[in-house]
Amino acid sequence: MPLSTRALTIVAALLWGGCLLFVGVVNLVWPPYGVEFLRGMASVYPGFHASGSFGDVIVGALWGLADGAACGLLFGWLYNIFREKTQG
Repeated sequence: MPLSTRALTIVAALLWGGCLLFVGVVNLVWPPYGVEFLRGMASVYPGFHASGSFGDVIVGALWGLADGAACGLLFGWLYNIFREKTQG
C-alpha cells in the first residue's frame, strides 16, 4: 500500500512547525529554554533570528511548516517510488 503523500506532507508540516512554535513560545516564557536549538534553526532559516520576540516565533513556525511540508512530500514521493520498484 503506497503512502499518502498529501497526508504525510500535512503531518510533517504540522509536527515540525509545531515543534518550532512550541520551543519558541516556551523560550518566551522561560528564556534559557531551547536557546541553542533556536540559534541552530536561525542559522538555517532566513529571516529567523532567535531574538526571543513573538514575531520571530511566528517566522520560525512558518519556516517550520514550509520545511516540514517539503520534507514530508519528498519522503512520501521517494518512498512510493522505491516501494514500486521493490514490489516488482
